[in-house]
Amino acid sequence: MFKPFEFCLPTASKVVPAGADWLHEVKYDGYRLRVERDGSRVRLITRNGHDWTKRYPWIVEAALKNRSKQFVIDGEAVVLGVDGVSDFNALHSRKSDAEVQLYAFDLMALDGEDLRALPLDMRKTHLARLLRGRPDGIFIAPFELGAIGPDLFDAAVRMGLEGIVSKRRDRRYAAGRSKEWVKVKNRTHPAMTREF
Repeated sequence: MFKPFEFCLPTASKVVPAGADWLHEVKYDGYRLRVERDGSRVRLITRNGHDWTKRYPWIVEAALKNRSKQFVIDGEAVVLGVDGVSDFNALHSRKSDAEVQLYAFDLMALDGEDLRALPLDMRKTHLARLLRGRPDGIFIAPFELGAIGPDLFDAAVRMGLEGIVSKRRDRRYAAGRSKEWVKVKNRTHPAMTREF
């Protein structure tokens, strides 16, 4: 039996790690979500433990179309604008619930196996395999490796994105706040002053 699934939470930082042991993902502006599929049942669980399964039908549909019948994906629920940038206002307004997709960045379990003890590199490989050639609704988060982190952050700021999250490639998935996941935010992004 698995231990309950709990989110790994990044630690805020002002400095992007640049070592070879890190990988870097653009931070999409959305709601953190865990997609749990067990056979014909799918649940969408928020960071605060709310069940939002009925809220985002496209994610549920994509999860049910996957060939694997059991998995737990960690990601961010987002509405993408025509420019490919996440639109938090559209997401928060609830007017676009049918358009919400999952930006998937980690895989906690697959086909009855708990993957949290595996290093992030291996979990990313399993996630890519799970989502390869799958229908829209859940898409895989691209990432960059190593010393490119600070340059990627600068590019994210220039594009008006929220920031980046850097993660140790060789570490397990640990519940709670982690110093092995580091979040660096764009100080000029609207998320910095958001009150909800």
